[in-house]
Amino acid sequence: MRNKTGVIILTVSITLLCIYYLSFTFQARSVQQKAEEYARDPKTGVVSNSQKQKYFDSVDNQVVYKLPWASYDYKEVKQKELSLGLDLQGGMHVVVEVSPIEIIKALSGSSASVKLNRSLQEAQKAQANSQEKFAFLFQNAFEKLYPNDKLADIFASSANREKIRTNSTNDEVITFIGKEVDEGIDRAFEILRRRIDKFGVANPNIQKLPGSGRIMIELPGVDNPERVRKLISGVAKLEFWELYELNEIALSFSQLNQYMTKLEKAEQKTTGNSTKTETKVDTAKKTDDNLLVAGDTTAQETDSTENSLVAGGTKTDSSKTDSANTKKDTAKKADTAKKKEVKKDTTQQIGSKFARLFKNNGRNYAALVKDTAEINSYLRRAEVRRMFKGNALFFWDVKPDANGLLSLHIAKNTRGGKAPLEGDVVVDARQEFDQNSQPEVSMRMNQLGTNEWKKLTRANVGRRVAIVLDGNVYSAPTVQNEIPSGNSSISGSFSIEEAKDLANILKAGKLPAPVRIVEEAIVGPSLGQKSINQGLQSMLVGLGLVVIFMILYYKLGGAIANIALLANIFFIVGILAQFGAVLTLPGIAGIVLTIGMSVDANVLIYERIREELRREQAVKLPMAIKLGYEKAYSSIIDANVTTFLIGAILYSFGSGGVKGFAVTLMIGIACSLFSAIFITRLIIEAISRGGKRNIGFSSFIPTMGKANIQFIKLRKKAYMGSAAFIACGIIAMVINGGLNLGVDFKGGRSYVVKFEKSVAATDARQALTESFKGGLEVKTFGASNQIKVTTSYLIDDESQEADKKVKAMVLNGLKKFNQGKAPSVESSSKVGSTIADDIRNTAQTAVLFSLVVIFIYIVVRFRRWQYGAGAIAALFHDVLFVLSAFSIAHLLGFTLEIDQVFIAAILTVIGYSINDTVVVFDRIREEDEDNTKGHRGQSFSEVLNNAINNTLSRTVMTSTTTLVVVLTLFLAGGEVLRGFSFALLVGVLVGTYSSVFIASPVVLDFYNMQKKKEKKATTEAAK
Repeated sequence: MRNKTGVIILTVSITLLCIYYLSFTFQARSVQQKAEEYARDPKTGVVSNSQKQKYFDSVDNQVVYKLPWASYDYKEVKQKELSLGLDLQGGMHVVVEVSPIEIIKALSGSSASVKLNRSLQEAQKAQANSQEKFAFLFQNAFEKLYPNDKLADIFASSANREKIRTNSTNDEVITFIGKEVDEGIDRAFEILRRRIDKFGVANPNIQKLPGSGRIMIELPGVDNPERVRKLISGVAKLEFWELYELNEIALSFSQLNQYMTKLEKAEQKTTGNSTKTETKVDTAKKTDDNLLVAGDTTAQETDSTENSLVAGGTKTDSSKTDSANTKKDTAKKADTAKKKEVKKDTTQQIGSKFARLFKNNGRNYAALVKDTAEINSYLRRAEVRRMFKGNALFFWDVKPDANGLLSLHIAKNTRGGKAPLEGDVVVDARQEFDQNSQPEVSMRMNQLGTNEWKKLTRANVGRRVAIVLDGNVYSAPTVQNEIPSGNSSISGSFSIEEAKDLANILKAGKLPAPVRIVEEAIVGPSLGQKSINQGLQSMLVGLGLVVIFMILYYKLGGAIANIALLANIFFIVGILAQFGAVLTLPGIAGIVLTIGMSVDANVLIYERIREELRREQAVKLPMAIKLGYEKAYSSIIDANVTTFLIGAILYSFGSGGVKGFAVTLMIGIACSLFSAIFITRLIIEAISRGGKRNIGFSSFIPTMGKANIQFIKLRKKAYMGSAAFIACGIIAMVINGGLNLGVDFKGGRSYVVKFEKSVAATDARQALTESFKGGLEVKTFGASNQIKVTTSYLIDDESQEADKKVKAMVLNGLKKFNQGKAPSVESSSKVGSTIADDIRNTAQTAVLFSLVVIFIYIVVRFRRWQYGAGAIAALFHDVLFVLSAFSIAHLLGFTLEIDQVFIAAILTVIGYSINDTVVVFDRIREEDEDNTKGHRGQSFSEVLNNAINNTLSRTVMTSTTTLVVVLTLFLAGGEVLRGFSFALLVGVLVGTYSSVFIASPVVLDFYNMQKKKEKKATTEAAK
């Protein structure tokens, strides 16, 4: 083996990296256990969520993990730990869609045009069955309804005069609309990202779904779905407020200090313990108050250099030209100056609590993020609000400065409580560069905004105006002069990204781009814990069975393969942690499947070594090992590359748990290749050099010798058998009224409901049928006291009111089975009809695309189109076989849903089947080359038959180990993965069968057809 030293170094390096990254997960779990111990009531044993959160807040910025070269606080540890998906810890998954209709209406100046509204209605109808962008559907509808009219007549206005003219073509108008819709989605994404960051959820995931106009949000651990819906669906509110300077309200803060001191003394007197004087604050209420949003901020750091506001962007801040080193020095000096200023501030000398919470930075009072919730509890009080002029308003910065402090801004309230200027006057905003090539933000207002902005800036020259979005201050620039034109620039210490973000935020006020929830899933924590237990149980049982089987079949060789298998699992989990990936229940299923598939490479190698030892008894073990590895490489690489391609397709087209499964599968394939090819060879060669000829390729149980079965002669019977089974499946499908599509593919709402006692699904269905119109399905889900209710009732109404109504109907209809009380909802999901169509189309595309990719790879790799045709025929056969099995199972009362996870299973079956097929094809190619070189005179059918027989022991071994773990997954993996594991179970069996009886025979049939054509052409040419 070449480069042994390099392989050893790489193995050690990967191992150390995996240990390093997984250590953060163990440390995070340790802190979480301490938090639960802290929050657990000693009498009742109940864990208080508020006390638990209080513990996390206390260690958020404290060092909890110390290494010789670095220290990490809890926040940093949480960011590096291996995250669990929603299905393993509970939480909420939401897909929202930005309404292009509202954006288009806004671009028209809220026109009441009948032509506009009719065209929008027609486009909305067409969207239900189309993948086209809404702007193009709108154009098609308009041109069909009004072929002689122009869109420019509706959209040419003073607000759009720079982009649309009265003579603009429809294509030019649609290009403008499409760009604005895309920008509206970007702005909505930015706003939602900021909101989610402020929500305080650990490891949230928010991402745009390309080409769909949709945004996916995952919030692990969330237990208040209604609050999340409110947070997500609320329209962004942009405001401009005049601010008080600190010297104008110094007296107010002095009164606040005295007030807090009195409270503190009263608490000390009441408790008799001066160490227990903290005001109790429910951090769960941090975002519930529109007036104050303290504590709902990100933990990002930014320079705290003050911004300035000037007309036309002609004046800039000289501080922006500082070098990175100068900025660091400035920050240190500023920090020192702040500390000195705090000492000089006499108001902070009076009360210890006030001094602890508030820091004076010269322009504002500031506080640490963790203290803002407590400060809010004071500022919400009526007696405190009366201390400030004119019932002032309080706003926190959106993110802390370099010192981790959030500034508190006090705004002048108006008589009606409305901001002097709101975001709907901003016509345009963009990131630009000033004359010093530093990023700045320019904005332009409409005529109404220009007039009001002129008054506002004239009255506040030398003072600050706060730019507030959703109750947070994004910037508070100082007005340098009166701005009469409505064109302004905001300059300061911006990065390009920050300037772009601020431009997006400013522009958000221009277009009302409300979002609607089109897909939603909620998983309760108890169901998540159950999923963890079932997933781990199935993985451990499957691993144990494979380990035992490998030792029985290969003795010491099997033990070496098991070492590689354990290393493989360790590497998978470690690499997932390194990449910051999320481990989901399908991800655990991916690891389980990898356990079965990862031994395939070792089986290929071991069987090749056995062949070499049988072929020539005089050959020494080291040479047999060398030849065995070399001859197995081609099959191993081809088989794993094809499966990896399937994983990549799954990742590209899937979402949520499917994407998690794909990541795990791809990492598992890479790790299994490394461990099987390199780690096992290092160990085997080391042992063989020690003189152990009988390394363990013998067996404790009877092994298969070389078979001599006439598979090719049986191909017609196999064709007939497969056709009969698939025909039965089609008949069952017709009887069933089609495939049993899940909510993912047909739309609807589903609820997993748990009762105190066992409930028959038929009784529950009967009780609900009286209330529900439309499709209704009720089935037992796992335990006998759990059912899953799926309904398409009100599916076209995606409003929150409809969600509440359907849920209430389900719970009210099932009360009588739960002693008159509403049963608990363990999880729920909703998929709108439009997104269901998209998911179904995407699934079909993924399957077809995978078949095309496999065909191209096989043809390129084996240089004969017959191989590609045989592979695709076998894969089509396998897909139809699995679908038929589902239909027949459904007819027999074993109901399984076809959903996104099922599609993942189908693609995995395709990957497994092609893995098997490629191994046989590779051996056919080898046998054919030997036949040609050796002039053995065998026909192509004999070559195929020999190849199948020579690989039969490997085929049986691999399918057996894979079946062991898949069967374990089916029996112990839980109801959530029941359909997935059933599809894999059938798929592994039929994939093994098709590689022998379908793929290779089809290659022969196409080969014979070509030979006949060539012979006929030659005969005709001779005539």
